[in-house]
Amino acid sequence: MSPGVRRAGAGQGAAAAVQLLVTLSFLPSVVEAQVTGVLDDCLCDIDSIDNFNTFKIFPKIKKLQERDYFRYYKVNLKRPCPFWAEDGHCSIKDCHVEPCPESKIPVGIKAGNSNKYSKVANNTKELEDCEQASKLGAINSTLSNQSKEAFIDWARYDDSQDHFCELDDERSPAAQYVDLLLNPERYTGYKGSSAWRVWNSIYEENCFKPRSVYRPLNPLAPSRGEDDGESFYTWLEGLCLEKRVFYKLISGLHASINLHLCANYLLEETWGKPSWGPNMKEFKRRFDPVETKGEGPRRLKNLYFLYLIELRALSKVAPYFERSIVDLYTGNVQEDADTKTLLLNIFQDTKSFPMHFDEKSMFAGDKKGAKSLKEEFRLHFKNISRIMDCVGCDKCRLWGKLQTQGLGTALKILFSEKEIQKLPENSPSKGFQLTRQEIVALLNAFGRLSTSIRELQNFKVLLQHSRDTSTVWWERGTLRCHCI
Repeated sequence: MSPGVRRAGAGQGAAAAVQLLVTLSFLPSVVEAQVTGVLDDCLCDIDSIDNFNTFKIFPKIKKLQERDYFRYYKVNLKRPCPFWAEDGHCSIKDCHVEPCPESKIPVGIKAGNSNKYSKVANNTKELEDCEQASKLGAINSTLSNQSKEAFIDWARYDDSQDHFCELDDERSPAAQYVDLLLNPERYTGYKGSSAWRVWNSIYEENCFKPRSVYRPLNPLAPSRGEDDGESFYTWLEGLCLEKRVFYKLISGLHASINLHLCANYLLEETWGKPSWGPNMKEFKRRFDPVETKGEGPRRLKNLYFLYLIELRALSKVAPYFERSIVDLYTGNVQEDADTKTLLLNIFQDTKSFPMHFDEKSMFAGDKKGAKSLKEEFRLHFKNISRIMDCVGCDKCRLWGKLQTQGLGTALKILFSEKEIQKLPENSPSKGFQLTRQEIVALLNAFGRLSTSIRELQNFKVLLQHSRDTSTVWWERGTLRCHCI
């Protein structure tokens, strides 16, 4: 790893601690692990989160992701890796991203009014969708100069002091719009040393961890004999709340991405067309408590923790979008109004959830120590967003960048509560702003987590109905919180 990757010192900060006892029940055995964290309520369970997600969040967030405002994401997939010499991109056809042709991008997105919150009169009645790309490997990275100039018209309000991730320069000639619906996150065949180097760099360099402590199931770590990671979790439990939370966020994101790959696995090709679907063998390899030596259940618990973090952020940022000045502008007046109504409905649901994470306990010690720790936390996460430029698979890089930016935006929201409360109703504010790129990343990243939890339920059903009873290793789980 290049010295450019910033390593963390031992930050100081006092935080109110509540111990969260998390118990996942598996068949035929029970796996228990203690994890620390803070929630608003002291009693919650995975079944409640599953039901809330399945019946309230998932159907609506899925519809939202299909709206023009949220399906087009501008991203630079050509930024060089800042930490090591990347040996080229993945040559597998399923790794490739199909950019959206300039002619198919909604007029309001590519040539919006300079004030993105204005309710601009627009006579556009119908907007064409991007056509399905004929080949996964075909990449058209060109955009007309006129289009590039038009894209600049998007107002870019920036609150750089609180950015938790490295933002792409949307004005860069290499930045391009991608239709997320035509480039779904799924298994691409990208694996091996290149993929492991990325995740190893994220965990080893950016999780407040000394090199002498090895995380479990890391193939790049030297042999540790009988130690299957217990020393790692002993070390983790000794950290302050903020550093434990940081690790759980990264682990939860990793688990979510793995779930997407297992649920949308390349099963076979029929008549030259790929077939995608759930792969139980791959799911067991990544999450089975026996095959992962107990690590799989921990990963899934961190997924639920990450879900609660981003859920909390959505409930906190609701006032920002509830203002009449905010308009999710694409150029289609009716669709824009419908999109905002759907988004506000989702925010209402997030605010009704009774078991939110309490972010006020973080960075709550003495002001100097808390400020230093928060800055360290921010820089660590910003580095992780930079590491995503080292991913060799374009499609993996696309979704990695989007989901890290989404989480970074969620963190920015959680630690900007005072600024959000001071927002004026009818005029823009310099105190807190979100760019369109941040908004799209935030909602799509949460949509990915919602999908992960939904796919988890599907795998539970598949495992329970499998003829091989030995594969039925997980029936249900509970998440209990005990205040101490």
